[in-house]
Amino acid sequence: MATTLKLETMSREDKLIAMEAIWADLSKDSAAIESPSWHKRALAATETRVANGEESPLDWEIAKRQLRQTPA
Repeated sequence: MATTLKLETMSREDKLIAMEAIWADLSKDSAAIESPSWHKRALAATETRVANGEESPLDWEIAKRQLRQTPA
């Protein structure tokens, strides 16, 4: 079944509602969602940088604030 959404005519709120509905449906069976092949390598690289003192965890709330302040 193909569904076409007229994104250009949808409000931001309607788009977010649609995204949430799609994500809720996709995440019903989390075992069926496979991580991309690069994901394990990226996580291992991050763990190595943390272990070597090259990187440190950042509180999620602080990270969001910093991301929102960064010019696009």
